[in-house]
Amino acid sequence: MQASTEAASRPRVGERIIAAVNRDPRTAPHGTRNDSVLAAVLLVAAVCLALFTDEDRRPDALGWTLLAAAHVPVVWRRRHPLLVLAAVVAAVAPYHAMDNNHTAAGPASYVALYTLAVTGRPLRTIVTGVAVLTVSVSIMLTVDTHQALELLRISGWVIAILFCGIDMRYYRQYVAAIVERAERAERTREEEARRRVAEERLRVARDLHDLLAHSITLIGVQTSVAAHVLTADPDRLDRTAVARALDDIAETCRTARGELRTTLEVLRAQDTAGVPDARGPLPGLGGLPDLAESARLAGAHVDLSVRAGEVPPAVGAAAYRITQEALTNVVRHAGPKPSVRVEVHAEPGALRLSVTDDGTGPGPDPAGTPGFGLVGMRERARSVGGTLDAGPRERADGFAVTAVLPTPAMPRPL
Repeated sequence: MQASTEAASRPRVGERIIAAVNRDPRTAPHGTRNDSVLAAVLLVAAVCLALFTDEDRRPDALGWTLLAAAHVPVVWRRRHPLLVLAAVVAAVAPYHAMDNNHTAAGPASYVALYTLAVTGRPLRTIVTGVAVLTVSVSIMLTVDTHQALELLRISGWVIAILFCGIDMRYYRQYVAAIVERAERAERTREEEARRRVAEERLRVARDLHDLLAHSITLIGVQTSVAAHVLTADPDRLDRTAVARALDDIAETCRTARGELRTTLEVLRAQDTAGVPDARGPLPGLGGLPDLAESARLAGAHVDLSVRAGEVPPAVGAAAYRITQEALTNVVRHAGPKPSVRVEVHAEPGALRLSVTDDGTGPGPDPAGTPGFGLVGMRERARSVGGTLDAGPRERADGFAVTAVLPTPAMPRPL
């Protein structure tokens, strides 16, 4: 089973050939080993050409030595193509000058020229090719004018090899550019995915903070009310007040549990396709009366005014969470029985929200651990492109939170 899997994952012969053609020869693996094999194959071909073609010009001992020496530099053709071509020309020039078999030295020379063309700049390749042809024709003119003219006649092959190498160079650069763009696009997609994950985690963290801070604060206040009723006058115990406080605690726990389950659906790795509305609808302006009632149960006098129609879900959720955190801070820090005014009204292109109280409590403990309430409210406002100001009121006691949230035009139903 494992062998079949490996065989299926192994690239096919055609794919390996295409990969080898598209790859820069200077970065190919096992380049020296492959070029050593190529040099040996070219040498065998050169020996066969020297033995079986143009027997009148069969090389002597020195000719065989020069012919073999011309193939040695091919082993390093990828690393130093210009030096390899110079070494090949240095061995081939005297070989031709001694009027040895001229065909035998051709393959090694062509490989050296092609390597220079495919790895070097086009201008340098053309200049080098012209120089090699000039040197070759000059040498052949000193040996045999007929052979020199024959060399000029077949020089088209040399030019074709040079331009073939240049064209292959441009083709590989084009393929490399396509691959680079694809990799860059993939990296961009991965970065975008990571950014969205980070934003979702931040949103979940804000939701959890708002939910838990609000619910735990209300539970603490209601528990204090129940404890006060139990200890204030045990002989005249108000069982109705205790039962109401305990019912409020139970209701707050149920609400918090439901919202917590809805929020944590985001973190689950299961497929929610079979669970319709697994995350539930986003909280919005419709939930503000419930927040106001919860704050009233905690002892605050809340005056709620909502003059706004339908707003985008994200804006409604931001307004809900900002109001929730502001009321939580009032219950926690504004002292006993504070008065709170919550105003939400629509303006052209924006939703304005303000939460003001007349609390005279001590406020947050400066020596305590700083919380994330104000930071979370500002992040909520920024998440929809809005702004938020929070601080003590200028001409009265208490604290004020003001937010302006842009409201893009809602799409009309079809």
